[in-house]
Amino acid sequence: MVLYPKKASRSVVVYLTTDALGFYSYRPDNHLCLGRLMVNVFSTVLYSCMMGMVILASLDVFKRSNDRPNLFLRGILVLLMLHLAGELYISSAVYVYAPMIAGLEIPFKVLLGPALYFYAHATMSPDVAIDKRVKLLALSGPIIVVLVMLPFVFMITPSEKLALATPETRDPQLWKIAVFTCLSTTLIFIFYTLLFLGMALKLHNSHVAQLMEKFSEIEHRALGWFRGVLFIWGAAWLMYSAEFSMGALGVRWFGSGIVLPMITAIALALFIHRALGQKGLTEMEKATTKKTKPRNAVISDDKMQAIAAKLEHAMTEDKLYLNEDLSLNKLSEFISESENHISETLSQHMNTNFFLFVNGYRIENAKELLLSSDMLVTSIAYEVGFKSKSTFNSAFKKLVGETPTVFKSSH
Repeated sequence: MVLYPKKASRSVVVYLTTDALGFYSYRPDNHLCLGRLMVNVFSTVLYSCMMGMVILASLDVFKRSNDRPNLFLRGILVLLMLHLAGELYISSAVYVYAPMIAGLEIPFKVLLGPALYFYAHATMSPDVAIDKRVKLLALSGPIIVVLVMLPFVFMITPSEKLALATPETRDPQLWKIAVFTCLSTTLIFIFYTLLFLGMALKLHNSHVAQLMEKFSEIEHRALGWFRGVLFIWGAAWLMYSAEFSMGALGVRWFGSGIVLPMITAIALALFIHRALGQKGLTEMEKATTKKTKPRNAVISDDKMQAIAAKLEHAMTEDKLYLNEDLSLNKLSEFISESENHISETLSQHMNTNFFLFVNGYRIENAKELLLSSDMLVTSIAYEVGFKSKSTFNSAFKKLVGETPTVFKSSH
């Protein structure tokens, strides 16, 4: 039996029989050569570690309750296992033993972007149901990929697929089918991934905006880490698509098999760490972040002026902003005005939202303490009503234009 590599090797051609499979040698480019069979040792080890991370995370998640975020998180982990299994299948050169299953994981990879969006929807959206049109759109990706792959799956035999792995043995006509399949599925993967990552990013932005209408502290509710994960996953999957396409065209670069696994490992570790520790919104919090449609004013200017006066009195005289858990609901009860009327006054009469309104008073108090006392920045943050130094720093910089430390030293 002759073993063919994934890519042509410059090393001496060695034909192996089934009795000589133990022969191997090392090359300095992180590849282990079994005759002309090339095993990418670095990628194989790294993808194996990532597979271990996903399996351990799955064991944890599958023990949890069957609420919607956990269900979609399970789905993401299963899809990641299939994706990593496909990468291991190639990097470890196992494809020579089962070439007939080459590429079978590709339709599932197209579901990674939609799965992240569904997880974001379950975690951040107050709406229980996902639009049926979005579900159909997500399912259309794998269906299109399967249709594109049909010629490659049924017109090429396992032995011919194995022969395609090296230029010396590939059939030119069959190679055209393989390249067309590879590039087409890659474009489909890019389209659906970017589309659903963009939808997830839009959902996250809307989620944060709604939180700022209701809460003065949004850090633990806003899932700020999710935004970073979306960008890292997007970069990793775009790089995966580019490298996959270049591999089909026989193009290699110095980072092939090294940079992509490393970025994937970083994205995977970050996502698993944050997703496992993330607590979803409570039902009460979800209800209060229900998105409302823009509407015209329903209360008079005089009424809004009266509410604005109450709000300013609650902040300046009663110093309600010192309450670190202050919410629109609590403020509504304190001044005996409805939440809708307060929100309308803030947005249309005072040109702000609840988050910026409350934290504006906190920042003004903090500025006084920074200039008139020797208190530590962290102590000042807690003193004026913030729950964490990071939230204080970001709010201070947003409203003042510089960090608390720079403000203190410059004044």
